[in-house]
Amino acid sequence: MKTAYRNIVAATAFAVAALAGQARAAEPATFATIRQINAGELNVGYVDEGPANGPVVILLHGWPYDINSFVEVVPKLTAQGYRVIVPHLRGYGTTRFLDPQAVRNGEPAALAVDVIALMDALKIDKATLAGYDWGARTADIVAALWPQRVKSLVSVSGYLIGSQEASRQPLPPAAELQWWYQFYFATERGRIGYEQNHREFAKLIWKLASPQWQFDDATYARSAVSLENPDHAAVTVSNYRWRLGLEKGEAKYAALEAKLATSPNISVPTITMEGDANGAPHPEPAAYAKRFTGKYRHELITGGVGHNLPQEAPQAFAQAVIDADKL
Repeated sequence: MKTAYRNIVAATAFAVAALAGQARAAEPATFATIRQINAGELNVGYVDEGPANGPVVILLHGWPYDINSFVEVVPKLTAQGYRVIVPHLRGYGTTRFLDPQAVRNGEPAALAVDVIALMDALKIDKATLAGYDWGARTADIVAALWPQRVKSLVSVSGYLIGSQEASRQPLPPAAELQWWYQFYFATERGRIGYEQNHREFAKLIWKLASPQWQFDDATYARSAVSLENPDHAAVTVSNYRWRLGLEKGEAKYAALEAKLATSPNISVPTITMEGDANGAPHPEPAAYAKRFTGKYRHELITGGVGHNLPQEAPQAFAQAVIDADKL
């Protein structure tokens, strides 16, 4: 009887251990180490992987996502000898404003200045920049204004540099409908609503922007943690209100925004990309190709790939980074 009991206990323990192992295996991968550094007006949380002396790639995430969009891209690049930096943008993850009284500004020029400040803090003279959504816009701006700091560029949805003046022009009704959240954020109801419901809101955006991407709850939860940043809602609302001209932005960025309002060309070697199932507002490639005056090509990624292209098609995105570096 004792032997039978011991066998039952052992079998039960084995089964529990096996189930626990399966549960751990089902958890999505994440980055092991997040570093912190003071850069400009931020203390930036960032990933830094790969050989310290390798050519540098900086990967920039979008809204409302986070650095985990690149969790499968990074090892593909480090395996090729690249040093890969992935920062949490202002308002995300462990990135914080150094001054508690600082304006929680989300205007495009501010995010671009953040990238230059991070490069300076890490003593990186030049890097390949790659991103999507806010990250692609930020990379585009850095490449346009500081081309001497950019070796090459990968931009999902292409040329995303805009201005308040351009945003004043009305779009056809179907296009305006896609920007529903921009108008929501323009209201006080929307600001409060996003503060209170940002997790549910962001999950809805994920589904609308990538209608064929079957992400699970664990994958979403891994990134949603980054939205708990105390500045996230303020930076998000600032970004979209600035685009509509409802916020002036800060005077220190006015000269940069004036340059961006001229729609400057981008001269660095560039690969633009688009998923064939991108449900978010995005321009057609033919509309922006002429803005890239250096070596250039465009790639359409098929197979139901949506807005979060690096996470949905990590191999294609990583290869684009490698190919852009060789253009």
